[in-house]
Amino acid sequence: MKKSLIALSSLLMIGGTAQAQKVAFEEYDLANGMHVILHNDPSAPVVITSVMYHVGSKDENPERTGFAHFFEHLLFEGTQNIKRGEWFKIVTSNGGTNNANTSDDRTYYFEVFPSNSLELGLWMESERLMHPVINQIGVDTQNEVVKEEKRLRVDNQPYGNLIAEVKRNMFVKHPYRWATIGSMAHLDAATLEEFQAFNKKFYSPNNAVLVVAGQLDIAQTKAWIEKYFAPIPRGVDIKREKFVEDPITQPLKAKYEDPNIQKEMVVASYRTPSMKTRDARVLDMISSYLSDGKSSKLYKKIVDDKKMALQIGAFNYSQEDYGLYILYGMPQGDNTSADLIREIDEEIVKLQNDLISENDLQKLKNKFDNNYVNSNSSVEGVAENLASFYMLYGDVNLINTEIEMYRSITREEIRDIAKKYLNPNQRLILDYVPAKDKAEANKQ
Repeated sequence: MKKSLIALSSLLMIGGTAQAQKVAFEEYDLANGMHVILHNDPSAPVVITSVMYHVGSKDENPERTGFAHFFEHLLFEGTQNIKRGEWFKIVTSNGGTNNANTSDDRTYYFEVFPSNSLELGLWMESERLMHPVINQIGVDTQNEVVKEEKRLRVDNQPYGNLIAEVKRNMFVKHPYRWATIGSMAHLDAATLEEFQAFNKKFYSPNNAVLVVAGQLDIAQTKAWIEKYFAPIPRGVDIKREKFVEDPITQPLKAKYEDPNIQKEMVVASYRTPSMKTRDARVLDMISSYLSDGKSSKLYKKIVDDKKMALQIGAFNYSQEDYGLYILYGMPQGDNTSADLIREIDEEIVKLQNDLISENDLQKLKNKFDNNYVNSNSSVEGVAENLASFYMLYGDVNLINTEIEMYRSITREEIRDIAKKYLNPNQRLILDYVPAKDKAEANKQ
């Protein structure tokens, strides 16, 4: 009874915190098509200016992969009014920080400043959009930066090609089939004119959302946005091709030799629907149930109890068009990859045939409540969530309502979604193994 009361009080506390953290925002469009979202948070004297562009690696020419990630770097080179090499100096000298990141679906830039530097942040992001300088010296410089990043994070990183190899084997038609960082050969072969054309096509106000969050004077913020962003010309509307993959109906097998590892890993991957769907949220819960933490079903059984693996896990790799549900394990002792897959399959079959306990379902919902609170606990997190929910989901208010979708998931749905997507004939088994000849293995 005492445990029940503690659990109940914890749930009420989390629920109350989640409710208290409801994110207020205002959104509108400029005449040039740029979407604007404002969120006032007076709790700290900081402000974030961020722009998300609807361009990622899936928007690239198959012969010119890596462009979107390349622009993540290139658009810090400078503008007509910010000299080359000055961007970071301006930010840091005004007490700020900045960064950017790229996915298959979008590219995101942001600055965090003391709130009295809001106008500076807005001006800088408008400069990036309106007056970028894309010249040969910038392209050559960033080409070397990207090559070094690839060497550091992919080529010389243990298991660094794992996700890329899963994607390459899981997608045939869709541009998700190549890695976000792209091909260095493609970048080397690209002309300056190709980079300039990519910028002109995708980096336009009507392909972007501006999010300003933090300690704001809303009226003043709107005036500055009008001053700096409204004069930017609208770009050509982008026509996006729709790529539809054939269903996977027979098991796929692949092998990859990694010169940076000494322990093999086995991966089982299933193609899943868009992150916009309810099914994707159920798969999030299934992932948490199977492998989130040391009390999860797979970890407790395979690592703790049977000591068959050094590591076991699962995650739902959600994206705008398709997702991937990825399970992985690292066998130890005399156990093989096939042994791990057999144990994993036993747990999946249980999910497909039996309802999880009410207690396990409540634990999952508590965990997702906590995740929701954490994701909106900083102004940076709120800003990126607002941008993502607008750009990729088409509903900004999901920042407040998506948690209700997780709370409404039933045990029956978990069983049915496991049965729908997690079947042996719908997956890839990838043997990710040490290279026999490290000098010759997997030359890029």
